[in-house]
Amino acid sequence: MSGFVEKPEPIQVPGLVHLHTGKVRDLYRDEAGDLVMVASDRISAYDWVLPTEIPDKGRVLTQLSLWWFDQLRDLAPHHVISTELPEGAPADWAGRTLVCKSLDMVPVECVARGYLTGSGLAEYRESRTVCGLALPEGLVDGSELPGPIFTPATKAEVGEHDENVSYEEVARQVGAETAAQLRQLTLAVYARARDIARERGIVLADTKFEFGFDGGTLVLADEVLTPDSSRFWPAETWEPGHAQPSYDKQFVRDWLTGPESGWDRKSEQPPPALPGQVVEATRAKYIEAYERLTGTRWS
Repeated sequence: MSGFVEKPEPIQVPGLVHLHTGKVRDLYRDEAGDLVMVASDRISAYDWVLPTEIPDKGRVLTQLSLWWFDQLRDLAPHHVISTELPEGAPADWAGRTLVCKSLDMVPVECVARGYLTGSGLAEYRESRTVCGLALPEGLVDGSELPGPIFTPATKAEVGEHDENVSYEEVARQVGAETAAQLRQLTLAVYARARDIARERGIVLADTKFEFGFDGGTLVLADEVLTPDSSRFWPAETWEPGHAQPSYDKQFVRDWLTGPESGWDRKSEQPPPALPGQVVEATRAKYIEAYERLTGTRWS
């Protein structure tokens, strides 16, 4: 059992039709047929959407995505049409709402890895492969890979795990030509972002993208290169051989699995509310990632 601890009721806005409530984003369609994507302050961990929100998280994700879309515009078109608030929308949607093209989404999470960690590390320890791709001996947690690799996954529903799949499976699902496009674009965008992040003292260990078709053009969609979709590590403390400190929800994960929470991850009980110090520390990490990457002070 997993999913929402407390599923929120969608906000009703004249002229907008609610389509979906995700882990973080609420999706609407406007009268022109465009999508309205609202990033909430919700946070998830261990396949649960927690009952406690992280203030400013939705705005950070949205503003950081917009910054990255601008950095990547010569490599990949994106889906954003406007950042203007739809008429009648709540004032607190400001800064976390995007009006986007309605795309024919590709049902694949396009993951790029430049470093070994997470589910990739677990597979490597068993078979010296990640998503079936052979890797050299001697790599450890946090090792930089010989070169970035494309390790796609299936897109899961709220409360479910994404599952790694082979490139051959992606080609079977979407066709060889689209699979090749996805791999090429994913690795090109990752390489650009990795170099930009490195200049700012951040290691981009891995990240996931979503793409959709606008006619015959493959377009970058959803969020991009945020702490929710990427592993960012401080470059000054990067040291292979152990888990790295990261700019994400590590404080949340650590507290939930620690003795203070009283929560058993293996049980079917939902996780408890987060204490104030964990909320504030997590908020600070999201904002620090934004400020280091963009060079702009959060306000």
